Amino acid sequence: MEYRQLGESELKVSAITFGAWAIGGWMWGGTERKDAVEAIRASIAEGVTSIDTAPVYGMGLSEELTGEALKGLDRSKVQILTKFGMRWDLEKGNLAFKSKDNDGKDINIHKYAGKESVILECENSLKRLGTDYIDLYQIHWNDETTPIEETFEAVLRLKEQGKIREAGVCNYNVEQMKRADKVIKLASNQVPFSMVERGIENELVPYCIENNKGILAYSPLQRGILSGKIKPGHHFGEGDHRPATKFYQPENLNRINAFLDEIRPVAESKSVTLAQLVIRWTIDRDGITVALVGARNAEQAIQNARAINIKLGAEETRYINDRLYKLELV
Repeated sequence: MEYRQLGESELKVSAITFGAWAIGGWMWGGTERKDAVEAIRASIAEGVTSIDTAPVYGMGLSEELTGEALKGLDRSKVQILTKFGMRWDLEKGNLAFKSKDNDGKDINIHKYAGKESVILECENSLKRLGTDYIDLYQIHWNDETTPIEETFEAVLRLKEQGKIREAGVCNYNVEQMKRADKVIKLASNQVPFSMVERGIENELVPYCIENNKGILAYSPLQRGILSGKIKPGHHFGEGDHRPATKFYQPENLNRINAFLDEIRPVAESKSVTLAQLVIRWTIDRDGITVALVGARNAEQAIQNARAINIKLGAEETRYINDRLYKLELV
């Protein structure tokens, strides 16, 4: 495994980090508890030291499963990355969207990061995770109803109390990062990035490189589509959010699969899967510190972690990029 420093912080994380959204079941059509715990432990056995989770992933379930998987391990050798600022249990802040929990019950998800809420969420996360500190504490989405300065004054207090080690953001633009950074030095920004979703390269990546901020790329496999395993007519479980997204529309699915067929020979020449090739390409990209990759079982987790062993030469990268830049989605 490769380990990378997050910005100017003292936090080192594995370049391939376990993304624990899917194991929470929420918006992924449910979860198998035993498989989820085994997936995390299999990742750690392969050298993955960092787990990224959030309270809203399964309304606490993802954090609980993370805590269960880490029981008995040396806490100092594992980095727990979690989040705050999305509440399903109170009506405050901005309504982000309506959803259903894992039992099919209707819930409203609010973006809320008032000072008292940040403190409470941290305490709840610590309990669910079974730990006394969080390595990276990240706001999940910007809350327009609360000044950024108020939110991060609470985060600063948590750091002073030793309950978190470093502060990060998710889904922030450059201006939002600048405001938060004035209150507490940010280690990183977690944002969507994949071969087919590269919008952050326009402004955010240059800013983060220039100001030494880490970037955690989430959905590097575009929620599974870049694995090459999802074809037109694929059956998704009830509650799975993916069929409604842009990339899963039939025309785009066809175009992405055609692109994957073009780069498949590179993967085959290295005896690796398409997914592994895509993960390696992602962490080689300028400004990208970490690829967050989810797994629903141990076998997926092992395959994801072993992507670190791939070496892409300049010619191979150019070959992939030449074809990628010709890919147009509708």
